[in-house]
Amino acid sequence: MSELDRPLSPHLQIYRWHFTMALSILHRATGLALAAGLLLLTWWLTALAHGPEAFATVRAAIDHPLGGIVLFGFTLALLYHLANGVRHLLWDLGYGLGKEEAFRSGLVVLGFAGLGTLLLWLVILAFRGAAR
Repeated sequence: MSELDRPLSPHLQIYRWHFTMALSILHRATGLALAAGLLLLTWWLTALAHGPEAFATVRAAIDHPLGGIVLFGFTLALLYHLANGVRHLLWDLGYGLGKEEAFRSGLVVLGFAGLGTLLLWLVILAFRGAAR
């Protein structure tokens, strides 16, 4: 077989995107986001250990609207990655491997991540308002 007779691998320009493929890519992206978030957690813990002045700097960053957006996104990434990780564990056990099951479990993962994040932040904001 010559080089010209070999089939070409599909690439992003011709490959049709699937829901489960997008969720798999999102799982990897949230894993990277969580790794980056560990740097912020390290900054927070280090500032906590260095005293009130250092912690005030971190607190100012967290209280900034952009800091809140980052924390909300981190929470969303964490809950998505958790739910999709459980989904992958179930797949490893042989459950939910059919097309329809995989699609439905993907919707469950997105629903859990979205609703869980909203509920968690409602509780956080309620307690934050009560503490002030």
